[in-house]
Parts: sequence; structure tokens; C-alpha cells
Amino acid sequence: MRALAVVIVIVALGALVTAIGSWLIGRAHPPRGRFVKVRRLRQHVVEVGTAPADAPPIVLIHGAGVNLEDMRLALGEQLAARHRVILIDRPGLGWSKRKTRDASAPQFQAATLREVLDHLGIARAIIVGHSWGGALAASFALDYPDRTAALVLLASPLYPLAHPMLSLYALLAMPVVGWIYARTLALPLSLPFVGLALGSAFLPQLPPRDYRKRSSALLLLRPSTFLANARDMADLKRNLEPQPARYPGLSMPTLVMSGASDFVVAPQLHAVTFAAAVPAAKLVILPGIGHMLHHAATERVLAEIEGLAAMMAAPELTGERGA
Repeated sequence: MRALAVVIVIVALGALVTAIGSWLIGRAHPPRGRFVKVRRLRQHVVEVGTAPADAPPIVLIHGAGVNLEDMRLALGEQLAARHRVILIDRPGLGWSKRKTRDASAPQFQAATLREVLDHLGIARAIIVGHSWGGALAASFALDYPDRTAALVLLASPLYPLAHPMLSLYALLAMPVVGWIYARTLALPLSLPFVGLALGSAFLPQLPPRDYRKRSSALLLLRPSTFLANARDMADLKRNLEPQPARYPGLSMPTLVMSGASDFVVAPQLHAVTFAAAVPAAKLVILPGIGHMLHHAATERVLAEIEGLAAMMAAPELTGERGA
């Protein structure tokens, strides 16, 4: 009985710390954009920059465990000097909402993205996705090719391959265990290790200065966000299974970039294999660069995206060739 009482006290204290901590994190990192309602759930969107009316905007989609601020820090503000840039918190992450377990599928999130773009009046866009966001971007291009002016995949998992961390995420995503853990112990137990976790994602590079604060990384520790991210990761292998057979049908201009030293998403198993299957794909492997290539090799990534955008504006592609 005494052991049970101790457990109850620990769980109760964890729930209290989580409730207070979540409120403080939300207050320290408030939404910086506007909300668009999709299926009665608000999705957080930030728009920066301007571009000619006939130029497709650039949509930046973040990866697992982060939010739109990660892509804004690395690419968004610089691209905004010459383009209209749309940054979106994926459903359940950052300040965007989700309800059902189905929302963990890239296909579901791609449909949500399409509806967000409908609300913004965007018919076609250059879709850029990093890591998990690249799986979403690929799904969007497969399901809505007429809405995809071009596709950019950065260090993206594109094939249903097992990963050692998936077993842990599967446990955290369990209906009862995961729900209780996310609302009681996830925040107090994870908070001391946030810096270590971020650092491991950047290896062999280091995170930018003040990255944890500037990227609003602590938003992940709020219960609903923590659980959404766990489900995204736990379900990814299963959700990717239908996609590879469709990759050869992608015909839009496509850029695939990975770091040769990416220890999170192996480039040979994903980027290289994908580029070989997609006739329109350009493959770029960056020597010595890890998973967070958009931070570690920002200028090269920007140059490649800018080159793709310039190609999209060429007369032969826009149908505006002069007489």
C-alpha cells in the first residue's frame, strides 16, 4: 500500500508540474502567425515575404519534434526576401490542432495542407519538407500533383524501413500508457535532456546559438504535442508503405538533398533510392553534413531552392514565352 501511495503522489505531482509547465511554455512561446480552420480544427500559419502574382509561393514544412520556427530560422526569413513563404505547424505540432489517430499519416496531413492552401488562395506552390515533413511533402506531391509546382525533400524518410527509436515511440503512443505519461511525467523527465536530444539531431554539427529558445523547441513537451509527435513517429513505417510504388509517377521538378553524415535518416536508403526511382529528381549529397542540413549548410540549401524557383519562373515552364 505504501508503494502504491508513493506512485500516486509521484503521478499527481507530475500532473501538477506538467500543467504549470505547459502553461509557462505556451506563454513563453506564443503563436506568431494566424489560424486557419480546417475540419473545425485550427491550423497555425505564418506568411512572410512577397512575390509576383504569377510566381508560386514556397511552403516550408518542419520535421518531427519541432514546429514552424525551425524552418523559419533556417530558411524562411532569407527566402522571404524574394518569395512569398508559407510556414505551417503540422497538425498536432506547434500551435496546430488534431483530434484523431488518423492524423498521424502523411496522407492525412497532406490533405490538411491542401485545405490550408485553399483558404490562403494558393493554387500551386513549391513544397519543401525537412525530415518527417519531407514524407508529408512527398505524399502531397503524389496526391495533388496539380498543386505541386516543384518538390524539395531535405533529409526525408521516404521508405518504410525500421528504425531503433520506433519501438520507444510505439510505447509512448499507446492509447492508455502514452496518454498518462504525456500528462504526468513526460515534461518533468524530458526537460533536463532537451539540450542533449537537440544536439543529437544536429550531429556531427552543433545546434545554432540559442536554438532551443529561438525555435520554441519546448512546445514539444506539452502533453497533446508530445503525444502527437510520438504517434507520428510510431505510425510512420506503416503509413509510408503505400508510397514507394507511386514515386516513379512523380513528374514535377524535384530536388532531393541529404547530408552524407546523417545518422537519423540514412541517405543511401532514402534519398539515393528515391532519386533513382524518380526521373525528374536531382540528388544532392553534402559531405560531412548531418540531419539538420538546412541549418548546417543553409547557403547551399538556399541556393538549390532558389535555383529551382528560378527554373519554375522560366518562360518555357510558365508558358509565358515572348513572341
